[in-house]
Amino acid sequence: MGTGSSKPAPSSTQHVFASETPVQFSQELVDALQASPETDSTRSKDLELHIQSRVEAELRRLDAEATKTLKDLEDSLSDSPDRTTNSRNAPPQAHMPDQSSSKGGVDHKAKAEGDKLRDLSRASVQKEIETLKKKLQQRQLKEDVVNDKGVNKAREEVVQCLRVNDRRPLDCWKEVEAFRREVGRLEGAFLGKVLE
Repeated sequence: MGTGSSKPAPSSTQHVFASETPVQFSQELVDALQASPETDSTRSKDLELHIQSRVEAELRRLDAEATKTLKDLEDSLSDSPDRTTNSRNAPPQAHMPDQSSSKGGVDHKAKAEGDKLRDLSRASVQKEIETLKKKLQQRQLKEDVVNDKGVNKAREEVVQCLRVNDRRPLDCWKEVEAFRREVGRLEGAFLGKVLE
């Protein structure tokens, strides 16, 4: 069973296709195709080489863009006004000439300046957080709600009505409306404080 092949062996290199409609090619086309040294494998290799060259060119372009962007950022960091003010306030050893002119020394300086800027922004954020905390403590909204007699009384009336009318909660609509009015009054007072 497995010893014989299921496909007939090709008898020649010519392929003959039978078609119901006659297909005719000019003799020039047939001669050009037969004389062409290209095969499917050479065409695929040419296509692959073309794709590789385009990918390589694109990678070179992207690398050049990244290098230019990095150079622009380094230039902007070296020209920034923050650097000049920081250099005036820096300790004397920061003004000493750079012992190593390697790229690592430049990176170390840039990193140190980035750390200074980060610390400055961290300090400003902490200051703003403290300011907001103080404002929130001054408002004491929670104590106002807990100590408001009108809201507490209206809430107790709603709870009492719901306990009495546990099977018919819609009968407590008057108490609920009174509670809503008290809460609205309290919200108005709160908004008045916030918008001051």
